[in-house]
Amino acid sequence: MFIEVLRREIFAYSSIWGEEIVRYSFIYLAWIGAASAVRERAHIRIDVLMHYLSARGKAVVYIFGDLVMFAVALIALYWSFETVMVSWEFGSVSHGLRVSMVWFLSAVPIGFSIMICRLLQSLYRDVNALRTGEPVYEGDKLFD
Repeated sequence: MFIEVLRREIFAYSSIWGEEIVRYSFIYLAWIGAASAVRERAHIRIDVLMHYLSARGKAVVYIFGDLVMFAVALIALYWSFETVMVSWEFGSVSHGLRVSMVWFLSAVPIGFSIMICRLLQSLYRDVNALRTGEPVYEGDKLFD
């Protein structure tokens, strides 16, 4: 991306393929980062009510949230895979790289697949905390 900015600003020339590589790299980065954030409970959330719950109540709320997110991730995985298959069927390619769009569209189902694995890990961790009575993992806090 740095090279592309220099080329655009200094030489008044920019390549299509350079911008496409950066764009699709960011898409992959975002989906892999979203899956990582699920495991670390780093997504934005409003947790005002969580301060008033017991350790058991927090575990139940987190388990419920993970189950809802798991259902959403399964539905999204199905529909994103459908998009990849349509692209595969029609043989669409990117404009600059002339590479099959399947490689780029696959970022979404790959991201949701990793997210499902991370949700299963989170559910396992929370169910164990609920069973043993330990405090549930709440993730790192940005502000205390």
